[in-house]
Amino acid sequence: MKIARNTLLWCSQNSWMKANIPKLGFAKRAVKKFMPGEKAEDAIREAEVLKSKNIHTLFTHLGENINDLNEASDVTEHYLELLSEITKSNADSEISVKLTQIGFDLSEEETINNFNRIADKAKEVNNIVWIDMEQSWYVDRTIEFYKKAKEKYDHVGLCLQAYLYRTEEDLKGLLEISPMIRLVKGAYNEPADVAYPKKEDVDKNYFELSKIMLDAVEPYNLRPAIGTHDIVIINNLKKYAIEQNIHKDKVEFHMLFGIRNQTQLQLATEGFKTFVLISYGEFWYPWYVRRLAERPANIWFVIKNIFTK
Repeated sequence: MKIARNTLLWCSQNSWMKANIPKLGFAKRAVKKFMPGEKAEDAIREAEVLKSKNIHTLFTHLGENINDLNEASDVTEHYLELLSEITKSNADSEISVKLTQIGFDLSEEETINNFNRIADKAKEVNNIVWIDMEQSWYVDRTIEFYKKAKEKYDHVGLCLQAYLYRTEEDLKGLLEISPMIRLVKGAYNEPADVAYPKKEDVDKNYFELSKIMLDAVEPYNLRPAIGTHDIVIINNLKKYAIEQNIHKDKVEFHMLFGIRNQTQLQLATEGFKTFVLISYGEFWYPWYVRRLAERPANIWFVIKNIFTK
């Protein structure tokens, strides 16, 4: 399983595959299970359906590591328009942005300007902006960026990754600013001196970090977003929340579109705040392969869907 994961993560970064595989018909058919389409209207359409089931949504326009600041400006304009479209629609949706989409590799100043434009618009329409976490070498800069953003905006959140050894310290260091934290396991190919190489260790750390987040709900006004599809972890955290007298509407679960749909519906029915992350856009290849790497067994499911209607 580790070999399969590492191979998939290598594929997600391969330049030739990034450029050529998305053009293939079978690849486009494969991704449909986990992505409703390449356009914002596709995401909004599905969000309206999910809202009818009492499920909230989180949108991300796929893309990362842009090459010039004109691209960063285009991405910024896209998110501004998306926030307007969410407001006009019947969707109940927040947005999530990668900093490398809006200039992080090229200009700190322009990244701040672009993010502030998005955050200002989100404040205007009473919405939320999440900052995605990327590879480990971005973590320090991203956390510092978030802290500065939080000085100006209350409606911004940050993603943290449980497979990094450092994340417990990072999480505890953010508590004093009453953060919104979305915790995921992590989906990049990191060295063993940076991230837990074994799944069981990642799972254990994920559970412990989630408990820290839940314990911080009242004293620190932390908004915890539990981003996992792991049923064992979900059930254990539900049990923990009950034991600690944490109200259901403070226990928030985030899942990806197309994965564990029945679990999503069950959580929402039980009264837990439930979000589905809907990704869209033409730059889907690396994101999609990283999703497969999180659970390589999904490969066989994808192959089945390619050859059946």
